[in-house]
Amino acid sequence: MRYFPLFIDTQSLPCLIVGAGEVAARKLELLLKSEAQVTVVAPDVCGTVKHLAGASQVTLHQRPFTSSDLDNVRVVFVATSDEALNAEIHAEATARGLLVNVVDNTPLCGFITPSIIDRSPIVIAMSSGGHAPVLLRYMRQKLESLIPANVSKLGAFSERFRNKVKSTLASVTARRYFWESVLDGDIAEEVTQGNNDKAVEKFESALAAAAENKQTEGQVYLVGAGPGDPDLLTFRALRLMQKADVVVYDRLVSPQILELVRRDAEKVYVGKAKSIHTVPQDDINQLLVKYAKEGNRVVRLKGGDPFIFGRGGEEIQRLIEEGISFQVVPGITAAAGAGSYAGIPLTHRDHAQSVVFATGHLKNNSIDLNWPSLAQPNQTAVFYMGLTGLPIICEQLIKHGLAPSTPIALVQSATTQQQKVITGTLADMPNHPQLGEIKPPALIIVGGVVSLQKQLNWFEPGQSV
Repeated sequence: MRYFPLFIDTQSLPCLIVGAGEVAARKLELLLKSEAQVTVVAPDVCGTVKHLAGASQVTLHQRPFTSSDLDNVRVVFVATSDEALNAEIHAEATARGLLVNVVDNTPLCGFITPSIIDRSPIVIAMSSGGHAPVLLRYMRQKLESLIPANVSKLGAFSERFRNKVKSTLASVTARRYFWESVLDGDIAEEVTQGNNDKAVEKFESALAAAAENKQTEGQVYLVGAGPGDPDLLTFRALRLMQKADVVVYDRLVSPQILELVRRDAEKVYVGKAKSIHTVPQDDINQLLVKYAKEGNRVVRLKGGDPFIFGRGGEEIQRLIEEGISFQVVPGITAAAGAGSYAGIPLTHRDHAQSVVFATGHLKNNSIDLNWPSLAQPNQTAVFYMGLTGLPIICEQLIKHGLAPSTPIALVQSATTQQQKVITGTLADMPNHPQLGEIKPPALIIVGGVVSLQKQLNWFEPGQSV
């Protein structure tokens, strides 16, 4: 981020606006929604500024700017039509260490004013860094329609009882769970409908009940993060990621997806690199148990789907043994994502009436699979974790009956901007000239459906989807 978003306490904040035209008037209108004390300096004053200057927060000086106007202020807005004067004020204000904004001149802005959705005490601020103001207005319109005006009542209600909840519930986790139950339930409904007495009565009852629970019971959510593109997450996955206290994730979970996790959640990496198990599976199972028994909401975030080569079954078996409650949230498995984004339908009535998933993981330089069942005509075979064992996979499929000319594809980083696809045949793929360009994570797709790839390929990295 070039511009780091901050909310400044405006109580008695001394601000200066140089200029008093319609542009300056817009800044003055914004500041009057705060508690700032505003001084406006300009020789010529438009009608809007004259009207707004009637507020007790505003002091208007109808004269040219002087350097002494920068004394004892902390924030400066410059909105004159004189570019040379604007630059001069910017230089002097910056030299004094003041926050300065030259309106509509981003290079001369030490800070920029965001697009604001005001539901005080809830305030949402958005910025495009000055690069896409029209897009920003569009997004604000969308959010304005989605966020009800009466959400401000919930903000005020929460503010009213914040200290009481803090003194009643000692644990941060317990307080978070309590507030989430309030905001997700009928107490929030009573507040937004204006039924304050009922809301307070229910709130007091719920808080007393929460205080009797000495230990908050933890839960584990096994969440499929999909093949890589954050847009392919399910709604449930996103909701639970936003509620998590702890997130245990592997290397197949992209940074873009991790960005969607609740900001203050503890993130624990347990990824496995090719042929290197950095954290043994038993240790991962124990981590889930440990964090859950401490009362946390634990999200076990997995690339693809938890139950397709994700060892989700092993993890929930351990949770059951320990008496820990859990949920499983399926995700788009890597095979489905890779096939869809590479233009390779996994089934097609002219090419494949069945599809089978297998792991191509090497163990002792061999791959122990039921090769006769994989080398079937009119079938698509998808191999996970098979890049290192590619020569063995091609050799065994040919040995057990597939023609050397059978099409095969390698799909790297499916659904992301790093996606790369190469195609060939079982005979030539181990020596493909582009093979060295393919890096994990990559899937291998074998079968007649691969012959459709050039015709059906629709996704190109870098394009908008």
